Amino acid sequence: MQQKWQHWNLNSRKWLWIIVVMGLIAALPVVYDRLQTEKSSKTVEIVFDYRDLVDAASYRANPQDYISQQLDRLKEAGVQSMAVYESTLGDYRKARRVMLWGAQDIANLTDGVIPENENYTYVLFTSKANSDELKPTIQSTFGSLGIATEDWSFRGQQGLIIKTPLEDALLKPMAPDEAVLTSLHNKGFQIVPRLVDTLPYNEEAMKQLIERFESLNVKRILFEGDSVKGFNDNEDKNSLNSFAELLRQHGIGIATIENLKQQQKGFNKLAYMLDYNVVRLYSLSEKDSTLKPDVIIDRFALATKDRKIRMLYLNTAPTRNTDKAQIDDSLENLITSLSEPGGAVEKIKENGFTLGQATAFDVVDSPFQRYFKLVAVIGAVAMVALTISYFIPWLTLLAWVLGLVGSAGLLLVKPTLFEQALALAVAISAPTVATVLAVRKINKWGPQLTTAGKDNAAASGGFSGSAPMNPQRRLIQSLALYVRTSVISLSAVPFVIALLNNITYSLVLNQFRGVSLLHIAPIGLVAVYVLLYRGDFALNKTGKLLRTPVTLAMVIAAAVLGVVGLYYLSRTGNSGTASSYELVFRNFMESTFGVRPRSKEFMLAHPLFILGVFLALKYRNAAYLMIVAVIGQLSMVDTFAHIHSPVLISLVRGLLGLGLGLILGVIAVIVWQIVEGCWKRWSPLLKK
Repeated sequence: MQQKWQHWNLNSRKWLWIIVVMGLIAALPVVYDRLQTEKSSKTVEIVFDYRDLVDAASYRANPQDYISQQLDRLKEAGVQSMAVYESTLGDYRKARRVMLWGAQDIANLTDGVIPENENYTYVLFTSKANSDELKPTIQSTFGSLGIATEDWSFRGQQGLIIKTPLEDALLKPMAPDEAVLTSLHNKGFQIVPRLVDTLPYNEEAMKQLIERFESLNVKRILFEGDSVKGFNDNEDKNSLNSFAELLRQHGIGIATIENLKQQQKGFNKLAYMLDYNVVRLYSLSEKDSTLKPDVIIDRFALATKDRKIRMLYLNTAPTRNTDKAQIDDSLENLITSLSEPGGAVEKIKENGFTLGQATAFDVVDSPFQRYFKLVAVIGAVAMVALTISYFIPWLTLLAWVLGLVGSAGLLLVKPTLFEQALALAVAISAPTVATVLAVRKINKWGPQLTTAGKDNAAASGGFSGSAPMNPQRRLIQSLALYVRTSVISLSAVPFVIALLNNITYSLVLNQFRGVSLLHIAPIGLVAVYVLLYRGDFALNKTGKLLRTPVTLAMVIAAAVLGVVGLYYLSRTGNSGTASSYELVFRNFMESTFGVRPRSKEFMLAHPLFILGVFLALKYRNAAYLMIVAVIGQLSMVDTFAHIHSPVLISLVRGLLGLGLGLILGVIAVIVWQIVEGCWKRWSPLLKK
């Protein structure tokens, strides 16, 4: 019975491969849907922070003139929109529309005595026009909070007394400055409001505000702080739903800011209620706005092309320039980065985008997509079962059946966890199976060890018992195996795309987990296979390894491998950093090919695969190079696991890596042959 079970499991592999192929075919329509979705949004919006502009202008001799001049220059440079915040008394003061004092200040100003039981805020308008425009807004805001106000005047100027301390009054947000909205709109700028959720939600006031936004052709809003509008009062007032309904009625969407440490509270729920009328935004910080123009240009071009960013947000800040003894800002640098020949605007247009108001992706979801996904799930489970079969053959059928049952249960209980777990499993399995099959082919093609020749083979590191292939044939076999292995590895891609084909992944509202495991597991599994599954029975080899004495050399080698492994992991995911030299090289690759292939693929792993197979067909121990070569295979799959990157960009990146890796691999083989020939010719003379 045991033999029959083993026989069934081994024979089941061919049926599992057929199921994998069927799953791949079913996944292709889902891939097509995603391609159509990615084509639906090609407009990029450049937004400038108006509050930063006012802040920078406050350090100039003529602030209003400076604001007007810079607005014209920004418009000409390609900035279409201005981000306008809910106003505070501090904003009005910085714009020189009001003057503010606390109780102590007003006592000093009026040569009076500070009241013992009054700690109020004193507001003085700098003109009658400012009084007429701002006074109703201030009274309405503080009145809704239960804070009384009363008229006040000083030296003929109109003002208000707000019966709360100055420190408290400065924190209260009010409606955006109507004069600013009108001025920017008249200059041809689109308005991108930034709203906060610090005050109790007022549905009537919000309705009036959203209607005003619609009249200004506002299409998208941003949020300031750690939560979206209406989140804090949602339990008591159902305010988040009310706010979402207002946005839906007036055709206004929202934007998610890239690389926030933590997503703003309530954002995902609001995005869902808006049917994901959401775009991704990249914010260039005040500090980064002083970077060299070529760095800023590169960031903007890559953000829009490689990461589906559709809003670019510019910040600036006044800085002390001690060398010139003056206050500077980064506006000149930003304008240069946008508008110079070869600048960001030109690069963005060259990449097929137009400038305008950002639009959300129009999600394409064909009627039969769910059925295609179901078949893809069955195929993905079959791929995982195949991986298990090459390590524990008697578990093949059981693994597939349990995988299907477990997938069905997890899909019902936690669908998001299911799709991520299965996507990770198939992403690990395909490059592992591909490399394991390559090792098996090496064993089959290479001359087999004979009992009499084992000692000589162990001493030389080569095969014994029959003549090895000639170099030309070894190279052809290496290239053929390189192509076959890459195709099998890339078979994971349609499964990953089908399983994670959800707009939440493209918008990074939901993230694919397990990137570090994807970068480690195939290496570990291939290492186990090469060490334990070549020749002798795996358990026999395991016993020998456990009985092997530990030497100082082994400890040093383990330490070196540990350091290399930590560095390797530090370069994975979004947290990895690159040196200045690598950045220069990346820019060269970008300008040469239009897309940057991954350097670890075409400079290390792919050439090492070709060289490793070439050597392993003659020198048995060279198969250990496959442990490192699998990095290239898993890296190709990992590229497509970045769902926020367009599929076509990932495909071009992978194919470029394969092509360049093939060229460097052939060069490596030629160099090896030359070095080996020289060694054979000159080593006898060296021994003499």
